[in-house]
Amino acid sequence: MKTRIIPLLLSLLTITGAYGQEKWDLLKCVEYALKNNISVRQTDLQAKLSELALKQDRAGQLPSFNFNGSSGYRLGRSENPTTGVFEDNNFLNFGMQIQSQVNLFNWFSRKRTIEASELTLAADNEQTKKIQNDIALNVAVAYLQVLLGKEQVNLAKVQAEQTKAQLDITRRRVDAGTLPELNAAELEAQLARDSSGLVTAEGSVQQLQLQMKALLNLDASVPFDIVVPLVNVIPVEPLAELQPDAVYASAMANLPQQKVNELRLKSALKTVAAAKGNLYPSVSAFGSLFSNAISFKREIYDQVLTGYSAGAGLRANIGGTFYPVEIPVIQDGTTVIGYFKPDKIGTQFRNNFGQNIGIGLSVPIFNGRQARTAWDRSKLQVKQWELTKEQNDMTLKQDIYKAYTDAVTAMQKFNANKKTVEISQKAYDYSQKRYDLALLSTLELITSQNNLQRAKIDMLYAQYDYIFKMKLLEFYKGQGLKL
Repeated sequence: MKTRIIPLLLSLLTITGAYGQEKWDLLKCVEYALKNNISVRQTDLQAKLSELALKQDRAGQLPSFNFNGSSGYRLGRSENPTTGVFEDNNFLNFGMQIQSQVNLFNWFSRKRTIEASELTLAADNEQTKKIQNDIALNVAVAYLQVLLGKEQVNLAKVQAEQTKAQLDITRRRVDAGTLPELNAAELEAQLARDSSGLVTAEGSVQQLQLQMKALLNLDASVPFDIVVPLVNVIPVEPLAELQPDAVYASAMANLPQQKVNELRLKSALKTVAAAKGNLYPSVSAFGSLFSNAISFKREIYDQVLTGYSAGAGLRANIGGTFYPVEIPVIQDGTTVIGYFKPDKIGTQFRNNFGQNIGIGLSVPIFNGRQARTAWDRSKLQVKQWELTKEQNDMTLKQDIYKAYTDAVTAMQKFNANKKTVEISQKAYDYSQKRYDLALLSTLELITSQNNLQRAKIDMLYAQYDYIFKMKLLEFYKGQGLKL
């Protein structure tokens, strides 16, 4: 996913392609980080969870529709579910029911809940963008650090080469007897120090690249190197167009973090309205379709009746054993014509089919203060988000003003260091000419050379620091950067 930080990163890309192993330009580094960084993936998952919650809240507006089925085996004397008559028999019973319910009115609590979920999802999406911007900016910083390290390696190489060339010239003059052996020894010691500095600079680059691999979530064993653009051609927006007041206004309108605060505050306000709706009565409609059937385990009515026994109830003599039976359902006066016998299962389901429809009213009277506590808690959450937004806005303004001050300081420092390099270069050139005329000692020449090297390193640091501070101001604008 591309974010507003991408133009910032593209502004550093001036060279593509590679030789030897494939080199990574800044765009490739950022795209890989946005795809593989764990923090980005975690925030993306949170946004997906919020999306699921929103779908569930929207589906809650629809009527519920459920099917229930049951089956059981009854033993001994129990109520026949199809007749309501108690019988001393064993039978299987079957039942099924279809139920539906819909909320007709609940003081817009459901509607406000959906609106709060929509705002929460929007905030989570902006939070994902914010994390992406942070990761991309961190990658850009790491990229600049590796570039700085490589520039230091180049300076160290030039320093070592210059010292070696000077040593070669001095050695020839020593061998010719025009210079003492001390001059060559001092240059040999300087060459050893320069070589040590070169090794240190190269090791620093390796460490910086390992840190960048970790930021990219790239395996440490994978070969990795970056494209080195020319630092002088990296575009930097004029400082006059990055005044702090204008940058702050633009940041408030465009930065994802400020949108996150605003959206979460709005979501909290909707949650308050939803919680308040739960304090009032709600009206719902409901309906159901149902039926049942039984299947006797012992069909006593199908047996041959050989006699009856009077007493507590009517009993049938079947095979010499008397079984209790229920009141006959088919009578002609006092003459029994037939007894109850269950129909087929399908016929029973049709005959026992029933419907139910109605309106329900739910009035919250006392429920352990749960609804009111939820309302009070939601109001406190609003206050908390208001304070969070106020604090973040204040911090953002302070950061922008600090970044502007740092950028001005970095620019002045860079200009001063650039002038120092010019003066140090002239001093070294004069020292070299005097050394060639044997008017300057080797130690003095080495001192002049070291002064020039330190000036170049200081200017390099200041240049990269100035570029980063300016890019940070451009990033705060939240509108992308010009290439």
